[in-house]
Amino acid sequence: MMKFSRDQLDRYARQFLLSELGVKGQQKLLESRVLVIGAGALGSAALLYLAAAGVGTIGIADGDDVQLSNLHRQVIHRISSIGISKLESAKQAILERNPDVKVILHPMFLTVDNILQTIADYDFILDCTDRFEAKFLINDACVLAKKPYSHAGIVRFAGQIMTYVPGQGPCLRCLLGGVPKNSATCAEVGVLGSVVGILGSMQATEAIKYLTGIGELLTGRVVHVDGLCMRFRTLNMAEHAADCAVCGDHPTITSLDENRDAYVISCSIPQGGTK
Repeated sequence: MMKFSRDQLDRYARQFLLSELGVKGQQKLLESRVLVIGAGALGSAALLYLAAAGVGTIGIADGDDVQLSNLHRQVIHRISSIGISKLESAKQAILERNPDVKVILHPMFLTVDNILQTIADYDFILDCTDRFEAKFLINDACVLAKKPYSHAGIVRFAGQIMTYVPGQGPCLRCLLGGVPKNSATCAEVGVLGSVVGILGSMQATEAIKYLTGIGELLTGRVVHVDGLCMRFRTLNMAEHAADCAVCGDHPTITSLDENRDAYVISCSIPQGGTK
């Protein structure tokens, strides 16, 4: 059992009081490694709560700089961050909140060529991107690499969240098959930042539960959040789809390279949506 410093005893005092978490759970968090892909709106809320909770190592992957138009929803960044990389801005905010955290920066957009290497050393992955092409790249990489991850996406006032754990339920492809036709981004139709914060906070909660082994994960369940009327709806899908192209009984996607063309758009072009 690790020995906590006086600052740590004070910092995590309210988490120590949780019987489900306690000292053992806090130790697990401090020893854990989480990768957040996208340091934008979803990533902002998730990163702040992961850091505050005491996740020991947080990786961040992004290739964008902070812009003024980001600030209404990307709450980890500040006016003084405009023009600098989102990674550096996020790292500064994390360390100001919790110096216990080791922050690893991956200054790039993830592609077929670098994603498997990037996710390899992490215990849990958060998809905080804003394009379905990127989301399916992350999904397929995590399925092939047997990595658990949280998916979330949002436009306008509504979004969804689910968690994939290898061997315990469906992946994003089971749910959607592939990139939806005529899918819109927040850059095209807008988004309410406070609703994005709900989804990002839920992603952080899923990571914390997985890392500490407490509660029930959103495996086999997709939660739809409608912030305009504040309704939460759960879609149950306990088993993977037998015909899923990546995790089904007879998968047709057995490597990322063979599906390379499907991932190109969002991985090579910076976007300004819910990231």
